[in-house]
Amino acid sequence: MTELEALRRDYPDIAADFTIPQRWESYSEREHATWRALFEQQCQVLPGRACREFLAGIAKLDLAPDRIPDFERLSDLLEAQTGWRVVAVPSLVPDDVFFDHLAARRFPAGRFIRRPDEIDYIEEPDVFHDVFGHVPMLAHPMFADYMQAYGKGGQRALAEFGALKNLARLYWYTVEFGLIRAPEGWHIYGSGIVSSRAESLYAVESPSPNRIGFDLERVMRTEYRIDDFQESYFVIDSFEGLLAETYKDFAALYAKLAQGPTYRPGDIVTADRVLTRGTHSYKPGSHLPRSEGQ
Repeated sequence: MTELEALRRDYPDIAADFTIPQRWESYSEREHATWRALFEQQCQVLPGRACREFLAGIAKLDLAPDRIPDFERLSDLLEAQTGWRVVAVPSLVPDDVFFDHLAARRFPAGRFIRRPDEIDYIEEPDVFHDVFGHVPMLAHPMFADYMQAYGKGGQRALAEFGALKNLARLYWYTVEFGLIRAPEGWHIYGSGIVSSRAESLYAVESPSPNRIGFDLERVMRTEYRIDDFQESYFVIDSFEGLLAETYKDFAALYAKLAQGPTYRPGDIVTADRVLTRGTHSYKPGSHLPRSEGQ
């Protein structure tokens, strides 16, 4: 039985591209209240910490503080800005499906919302993480182009190079947990941070993590944490520069990545442009052997 066939037992109306109707009218008042609590919480901590592009995206898309957004209405506003649309999916989708959606300027978002007892942490991305965390940045033309380029790069990585692990690290350290430099310091743009109160404070203000200037190869050699706050954040100088990175020769880069070290999340290495050295980082230059890290 394929994954799609298995999902049809719970989602009989699932399409071949894993999309499902959002069924906005089926959300309960309790679910809308959970959205409201999360929205209000983040709006208290993000000013001065989130990048201006993210905050502008919330305003451009008219994200309501009291209701889970209707994907159709949200998509119409987003499409007018950058040509993207939001589509509902049951949960995480297969890699090839995910890349195909991004390459076509469609962002797949879970339609469910966490329970009230999961306000502070949820393992599987829900509608708040996906819509509040991701979609405002898709209203920024440069970042919207980066996401589409990433999707096309993912299609090629699967078809030609088998380098998905390296590419996943790029997504993690930019789209999910990226920081950007600003004259007054660094700001958040990664969805995993902006959708979490605790990590929004930690990523910007804590002395614990490393903050390292972005380098494409370095990022793609670095493992990441999925069970705790990040030990290192990579800081871009601009979204223009991030987009330019996706136009590099990834074939040559993948060949280079097949050799050499894989770094642990907290490592500092000699070539790093260290902005802040974390108080709990590993010794400089330490890394996992390739056989352990891949």
